[in-house]
Amino acid sequence: MTKPLLAAALAAGLGLLAPAAAHAQAQSAGPTLSAVRQRDILVCGTSTGAAGFSLPDSRGEYRGIDNDLCRALAGSVLGDAAKVRWVPLTTTARLPALQSGQIDVLIRTVTWTQGRDTANGLNFTAVSFYDGQGFLLRTSLGLKSALELTGASICVVAGSTNELNLTDWARVNNIRYNPVVFEQNDEARRSYLAGRCDAYSTDASQLAGLRASFPHPEEHVILPEIISKEPHSPVVRHGDDQWFDIVRWTFFALLTAEELGITQANVDSFMNSQNPEVRRLLGLSGDHGPLMGLDRRWAYWAIKAVGNYGEIFERNLGMGSSIKLRRGLNDLWTRGGLMYAPPIR
Repeated sequence: MTKPLLAAALAAGLGLLAPAAAHAQAQSAGPTLSAVRQRDILVCGTSTGAAGFSLPDSRGEYRGIDNDLCRALAGSVLGDAAKVRWVPLTTTARLPALQSGQIDVLIRTVTWTQGRDTANGLNFTAVSFYDGQGFLLRTSLGLKSALELTGASICVVAGSTNELNLTDWARVNNIRYNPVVFEQNDEARRSYLAGRCDAYSTDASQLAGLRASFPHPEEHVILPEIISKEPHSPVVRHGDDQWFDIVRWTFFALLTAEELGITQANVDSFMNSQNPEVRRLLGLSGDHGPLMGLDRRWAYWAIKAVGNYGEIFERNLGMGSSIKLRRGLNDLWTRGGLMYAPPIR
């Protein structure tokens, strides 16, 4: 055996594969990963405007939980969270844009439903936010329950699950209402503020974001009823299992980091950790990155880019933001929430 081969064999036996040997074990890049690497940019479909989820700030930078998940993905794939091209998409345009290959991934307040999952050539990767549809209206109306909305005009966005849910809810509860339908959230928001409708119905988290942005938030109330389940999930096209794995496990890595207490600020201090779970997450042991065609430190770059899931939630939607949502169902399973990541091993 030659010295180079002997050295490689010894390194493998110690779990310290040389870069060339590690690369040899890596999964080859599939069509989406190859395209992203070739252009050196991740093309991410986002919202045309949803506070806390995706909204340009005063400098035109997109801010929100969905945008941070895109940045985390760019970090894990390209090692640079800034390498994202945003494609703002309306509710009706978002799925066709992904189907046609206009974008690499859709991370945009999209509800995971059976019809969307099976009939559109798309795959939902993991629930990134648990939500439900509610109602926003002026406190001056004096209503305490959505069941008092008989005869009301209600703003809603066309082509959304919100439009369908509202129809189903009204039928079941024998409530007659006048739908005022818009193409985009921003149009519905402006119309509600202008008094064209009595109430606005969409996901409750988005209603909280809208109310926080109003000149006089105290003049508006979100009713207590939640009339649907709205699990949001990043979406990819059928036919590229590697890309599906990358998007899904990047999100799971952010959850795992929160469980382990790893943050954007302290991730470097964990690089000497002897905790086996930490070492697998940060690429210090195992081949979990190469198994998806990525660098060993794929999760490190994602965490370094945006922090763990809890940090993302807190700055965009949580009590430290203008929206001030509690974690609720979106808390970790160890604290009574539904957020649960399979093990990286």
